Amino acid sequence: MVGFFIALLSGALMSIQGVFNTEVTKTTGMWVGNAWVQLTAFAVCLIAWLIAGRDNPMVLMKVEPRYLLLGGVIGAGITLTVIRAMNQLGPAKAALLIVIAQLIVAYGIELLGLFGVDKEPLEWRKVIGMGIALIGIAIFQWK
Repeated sequence: MVGFFIALLSGALMSIQGVFNTEVTKTTGMWVGNAWVQLTAFAVCLIAWLIAGRDNPMVLMKVEPRYLLLGGVIGAGITLTVIRAMNQLGPAKAALLIVIAQLIVAYGIELLGLFGVDKEPLEWRKVIGMGIALIGIAIFQWK
């Protein structure tokens, strides 16, 4: 149950962050704004590392396969695309499309067992749920 509430909090924070980042880039420009987001995230992680315990950062060299270390690069891409989507579509439409894309890609990763995730069998109820979500997007867009 705790995971459920953490996921809800994560979604709320993502939406708020997307709006904040979009507004910042209106003054700073895309790349300065994106750099600020990544730099402040790094600072928070560094402070947390100093407070919570100092795991040896060299353990990163043990991560296999190496492409898994590209999360930060992907994070910069996420920041860029969220800002652009929210700027062009508005927060609600952008968040709706972002969430359905996350759901579809995440389920595909589970089905194919990609990136070290355990492979899961296809469940039609999940496919139907995603179909209903897509119908929800169409209703949301309907004028």
